[in-house]
Amino acid sequence: MPVMSTAQREEFLAGVHVGVIGIARPAGPPLTVPVWYLYEPGGDVLVQTSPESVKFRLLDAAREFSLAVQVETPPYRYVSVSGPVVAIDPTTSRADLVTMANRYFDADAADDFVRQVENDTIATVRMRPQRWYSSDYS
Repeated sequence: MPVMSTAQREEFLAGVHVGVIGIARPAGPPLTVPVWYLYEPGGDVLVQTSPESVKFRLLDAAREFSLAVQVETPPYRYVSVSGPVVAIDPTTSRADLVTMANRYFDADAADDFVRQVENDTIATVRMRPQRWYSSDYS
């Protein structure tokens, strides 16, 4: 299985993908759901979510998570990263909401999305990557 180098896996994770987050539960299987995320090589993985969500409550309790991102068409590639939650910011600034929205939408759609959520409380959870798994079949 062709493993990516450190630089390759960090660059891949920094790309625009919908991630799948995995969070331990005290009883039952882990919660796995799709999420938007932000990552810059050498930094933390950031995930934004409502403090009212099951995802947030589990993250707050578990204090660690995994994130997997992939390319779903040949040649297949993926990166999976996990580590501890190093910070939870209970509120996310409008600027940070805009940054995340612009990552996943064009400018007009990003503006619309931010307007829809700007009166909601959104928390930002930061994870420090410690364990990496990757493969690149290209």
